[in-house]
Amino acid sequence: MLSMGRAAHWDGRYETIGSSSVSWFEDVPSVSLELFDELGVTARDSVIDIGGGASVLVDHLLERGHRDMAVLDLSSVALDEARSRLADPAGVQWIEQDLLSWEPPRRWAVWHDRAVLHFLVRDDDRASYLKLLRRTLEPGGAFVIGVFAEDGPTECSALQVRRSTLSELVEFVGDAEVIAEARRVHRTPGGIDQPFNWLAGRLRTNTLREQVTR
Repeated sequence: MLSMGRAAHWDGRYETIGSSSVSWFEDVPSVSLELFDELGVTARDSVIDIGGGASVLVDHLLERGHRDMAVLDLSSVALDEARSRLADPAGVQWIEQDLLSWEPPRRWAVWHDRAVLHFLVRDDDRASYLKLLRRTLEPGGAFVIGVFAEDGPTECSALQVRRSTLSELVEFVGDAEVIAEARRVHRTPGGIDQPFNWLAGRLRTNTLREQVTR
């Protein structure tokens, strides 16, 4: 699916289902916030929410005092809803881009991705994702990644997904310090249980320097 096709797909999901009825909706992003705490993330840390769309994570981080955040998503419908809900607050940058064609203009302290990686089923796309994560984070930067677990759905929103065990996630991120691993079950608005695996960690600063100089 080309970039414009992907954007149209996700715009359509939000328009026809509604942001509070899509399968990934949650009132409180409790696992994400729990892992932020495990990592020692504070209000001083900049955060980029990958595929954040209309998620309320940004709402909760604003309540915690964060004032340097970005939300990246390819759905203009989702981003417009979040901006409207929050009255477009200062300190939040809204980035309407396809992750795989995006080039970060700066670095952030924390990378958060609740459900983008599992939509990348091809090895080359996943390799591009990891390189982008390393280019986007500051030296020693933190990451929180959530994907469908090995017994989770095989597709979502009419798209194939790639499930991962916790050990596969650890292997995927490579040379990084793993701080926390978690398995959690998300209950969708439709009452379906979806098992997720989560990984939180920090890049090793020497690895980042090697990546930059290549």
